[in-house]
This record gives sequence, structure tokens and C-alpha cells, in this order.
Amino acid sequence: MLEQIVFASEVFANGLMAGVLYALVALGFVLIYKASGIFNFAQGVMALFAAMTLVGIQNGQIPFAHLINAIFGTHIHHFGWNVPSFAALILTVGVMILLAWAVQKFVFRHLVGQEPIILFMATIGLAYFLEGFADLMWNSEIKTLTFCLPGELCLPQGMNLAIDEAAYNAWGVGFFIDNLDISAAIVAIVLVVALVAFSQYTKQGRAMRAVADDHQAALSVGISLNFIWVLVWSLAGFVALVAGIMWGAKSGVQFSLSLIALKALPVLMLGGFTSIPGAIVGGLIIGVGEKMFEYCFGIGQCFGGIINLGGATENWFAYVLALVFLVFRPQGLFGEKIIERV
Repeated sequence: MLEQIVFASEVFANGLMAGVLYALVALGFVLIYKASGIFNFAQGVMALFAAMTLVGIQNGQIPFAHLINAIFGTHIHHFGWNVPSFAALILTVGVMILLAWAVQKFVFRHLVGQEPIILFMATIGLAYFLEGFADLMWNSEIKTLTFCLPGELCLPQGMNLAIDEAAYNAWGVGFFIDNLDISAAIVAIVLVVALVAFSQYTKQGRAMRAVADDHQAALSVGISLNFIWVLVWSLAGFVALVAGIMWGAKSGVQFSLSLIALKALPVLMLGGFTSIPGAIVGGLIIGVGEKMFEYCFGIGQCFGGIINLGGATENWFAYVLALVFLVFRPQGLFGEKIIERV
């Protein structure tokens, strides 16, 4: 009995940590939608591109090496040095800001005032372009990401942490959680507090909300759409970088990393497309829900094993939960209610 309780608690805690990782991806969607009314389909690819850029800079890899070698007949792939993680992080942030500027200048600058579906289609095109550009720039090999902050704090650092080692020694049961998930939870908390403070208490944050409401009205009061869109895409790029670091350290930097955006969709449906705290709450609900449902009904560990679906419920549970939730609250838990005069 004790072992079952401890194991269920472990599943619950790991569900919370998985939810934090989902929420990190959802935050990027919320930032761009909150500031510009655009659902950014390219957010997952941005996380992939940021992670690949970070690893490439860390390892001293030459950008576009394969293209350069094919044109000039050379065989050079690396500069011959490694860059410390923190310096590589700063340089990658600079690359994401440059990407934000390019996206605004060459894409969204020409789509001011267009219908939301046009902007959404533009992000789909951006996603496919960015995926191909990342492949051309850093090649498609699976990369291992190890990120170390000053003080020798590295990700990933070990696989598991025993929360109660004394209980494990006394009763033969333990409570384990991934160190990387703990780090992700701390980072997510700091990010949410910072982003909420920025959007609520700064001039730029209020301007972001004004742009989302009406492009033309924002222009009429002197708000620069160019600056706001570069700012919000830069913030989304930074969030994508953080998500890419966490997911890349967990599962490797590979092109399947771009699919994590699909996991953010039910999170957004539950939390709301315009709420930063909602992304965290929605992520936690999805993370805990899919883990506990798998534990109780997927492998039949609850209620005497009355219901056993044979596993693999984590792949679809989040989407079913989101669809059911939409029936009762379409705007999400923290989303803005749409009020129209009839």
C-alpha cells in the first residue's frame, strides 16, 4: 500500500514537471498572440533553431559549412575552439533578436491590417522556411546539448534525485524526480514572474496589448508597430531558446524537437491564448492529467485495475481533455471573454 502511494505521488510530481516543460513552449505562443493577435505556428521550429544555434556556437561549428565546402571544395567544419555556455547563450540571444528583426522587416511589415488567417498562413510558411534554414546552417545531425552556468551548474546533471533517501532505505520505496525537470520548474517560475511584470507594469507591455487589439488604432496614437513586433518576436525567441535548452538537454537536439509545439496546443486551449499565468496552469493540468490517466487507466494501477487500456494514452489524452474543456469554456481558464453587442 505504501509503495503504491509513493509511486502515485512520484507520477503526480513528474506530471507537474512535464507540464512545466509544456508550458515553456506555450509561453512563446501566448507572447506573440497577446501582442499581435497572431497564432505563431513557427514557435516549435524557433525552439529547434535556437537550440541548434546554441549547440553550434558552443562547439565552434562553422555556419553553412556544408554549403561552403560544396562551393569552394574545402573540408572545414569547425573553427577549432569551444565557446563557454554563458557566452554562447548571449550570442544565441543576439541571433534570435536578429531573426525577430528579419521576420518583422521581410514578412509582417507588409501584412499590417490583414486578416488573422493571412498572418497565420505566414507563420506556417515561416516554420517550413526556418526548418530548412536550420538544416542548411547547422546540418541535420542529432546533437547533444550540455549547458553549464557559472558555478559548474550543468544541464542535464545526473538523471534522478531521491527526495526522501531515508524512506527509501527504511521501506524499500523511493521518490524520484528528474533534476532537469526541477531546473525547468525554477526557470519557468522566474520567466512567468518577469513576463507578467513586463506586460503589466511597463510602457512597452501596454503597447503590446494595444497592438493586439487594433493595429490601426495603435498606429493612430503613435505606437510603432515595427518596434513592438521586433520586441515581441525577440521575447518569443528568448522563450523558445529556454524551451529548446530544456527539451534539447532532455531528449537531444534533433528535428523532432519542432513537434513539441503540438503539445502546446491543448495547454493553450485550457489556459487561454492571452494569459501568461494560464500557460503555466494549463501546462500543469495537461502534464499531471496525462501522467495520472496513464498510471490509473493506461496501465490499470488504480481502482484494482478495473480499467486497463493497454498504455499509450499519453499520446491522445491531452487533446481529448482540451476538446472536452472547450465545450464548457471556449476562451480557456484565463482567456479574455469575447463580448459583442447584438
